[in-house]
Amino acid sequence: MKLLFDQNISFRIIKQLENVFPGSKQVKALGLENTSDTEIWEYAKINNFVIVTFDADFSNIASIKGNYPKIIWLRTGNTTTRNIAALLISNQSLLKDFVENVEFNEVACLQIEQD
Repeated sequence: MKLLFDQNISFRIIKQLENVFPGSKQVKALGLENTSDTEIWEYAKINNFVIVTFDADFSNIASIKGNYPKIIWLRTGNTTTRNIAALLISNQSLLKDFVENVEFNEVACLQIEQD
C-alpha cells in the first residue's frame, strides 16, 4: 500500500515509513504542493495512492466523487512526525484491511485518532 501524504505532513515521514509502506510519497516531492486538493485526489486515484491528511477536505471530495482513492484522516492535533509514523505503523493491519477488504469498498475515509 502506497501512502500519499498531504502537504501539512512533513516529507521526513517517508524515511521513517519506507520499509513498512514502500512507494509512499509526500505531495511536495511530486511537485503537487501548490495544486488543489481535487488535483491531488485525482493524482492519488490514477497512481493508486492512499491519501493521508489532517483535514476533512479529501473526505468531502470523496463524498462527491466516490470512494477511491481511500483516505486516512489523522485526528491527532499537533504532534510530531515520529508520532504520526508510529501511529500508522501501529495501525498497519487496520489500514491494510480498510484498503483491501471488500467489506470496506463503500467506505472512503478512515479516521485515526491518537491514544
